[in-house]
Amino acid sequence: MKSEFIKLLRERRNLNQSYVADCLGLSRQTYGLIENGERDLTITEARILADIFGISLQNLLDEKDVRIVVEIENETMISEKQEPEMRISVPQRNIDKFKEVLIYILSKVGAKPNVGETVLYKLLYFIDFDFYEKFEEQLTGATYIKNNHGPTPVEFRTIIDQAIADGEIVRVPSKYFGRDQKKYLPVRDPDLTKLKDARELKHIDEVLARLSDFNASELSAISHEDVPWIIAENLKPIDYEAVFYRTAKTAVRHYDDRD
Repeated sequence: MKSEFIKLLRERRNLNQSYVADCLGLSRQTYGLIENGERDLTITEARILADIFGISLQNLLDEKDVRIVVEIENETMISEKQEPEMRISVPQRNIDKFKEVLIYILSKVGAKPNVGETVLYKLLYFIDFDFYEKFEEQLTGATYIKNNHGPTPVEFRTIIDQAIADGEIVRVPSKYFGRDQKKYLPVRDPDLTKLKDARELKHIDEVLARLSDFNASELSAISHEDVPWIIAENLKPIDYEAVFYRTAKTAVRHYDDRD
């Protein structure tokens, strides 16, 4: 097993060395030896790593990951160069709306010290899935996959990279409790005409007011109690329809006998 592949898996899942080392019961320095090719993994450690990265032990040993291909209308944009392949088709209008929602979120809470990339994933997830539960309509229509640390929007990487290239968002160096954090801030105001109505903006504001003060670990824990995430297969898309089976822990819709 190549040490470079282990490092690649860790970075693709936005995990730091300290977290993975803790899961393995190793010091960060000892884990660093593994990624540098100076220490071999035990089979027990390999099984733990496979679970952390959300792949099978065999795929870890064979150095195979899931390749996510995001197709936008007539364009094909690869967000992860991995194998095997999962292909997701996204209309351009959904990409445009997702970007404006993301810029709006960043304008409202992006400066908070806890709001890094992982927190953004969870805020976007609850904005989309809570809206679908309440109104039975999609807000951004983003696709979220299940990973060990909660839902991940597959369009995010494509959109954030393009927005940075276009000068609409900047990536800023940041640390949170001494750990490196991927953090973004908007350069321009969001185009709210991309939202369908005031109801969508009101909903986004309500989710941000409820959840934006939580850190990444806390939001991951909340998402792990959500039925759509629970019943999804690892590294597969999460079904929006599963919101109608939520328990009281995460449900946001008030049902009566007619529902």
